[in-house]
Amino acid sequence: MAGYGEPLLSTVDAHGLRLGIVASSWHGDIVDHMVARAQEAAKACHVDDVRIVRVMGSVELPVVAQALVRDCDAVVALGVVVKGETAHFEYVCRSVTDGLTRVALDSGRPVAHGVLTVYTLEQARARAGLPGSPEDKGWSATIAALDAALAIRSLGVH
Repeated sequence: MAGYGEPLLSTVDAHGLRLGIVASSWHGDIVDHMVARAQEAAKACHVDDVRIVRVMGSVELPVVAQALVRDCDAVVALGVVVKGETAHFEYVCRSVTDGLTRVALDSGRPVAHGVLTVYTLEQARARAGLPGSPEDKGWSATIAALDAALAIRSLGVH
């Protein structure tokens, strides 16, 4: 597990920002918790305007993130992709990562990659912010997206 070198999960004052959260339905118990943690992080950062959209799988996250950035200052994409016995895992992970990066660069708005790409469900649970989890990607991805949106705003770009 990475985790080392991770910045403190402090909050930022993001009052007035609009946040979009797009989350996949696969491994719903884990993703539901990540969405709840993202919502809690947004609330802790004083974000009042949060839109949540659910999609079937992780491959659909980038296109919905692209729609959300039209009305949101930042977007958080959440999901879980577990490696199976075929190369499908690599294609999904690459597609999601490239797609989310493209949306962020094309829009000039932060799109946080909170998609867990893991080998086992235990690894996903360890990163999902569940009680006892050493990592909390729903929270940290949200803080990162809001922090980047504030940085962009400070530049007078948007």
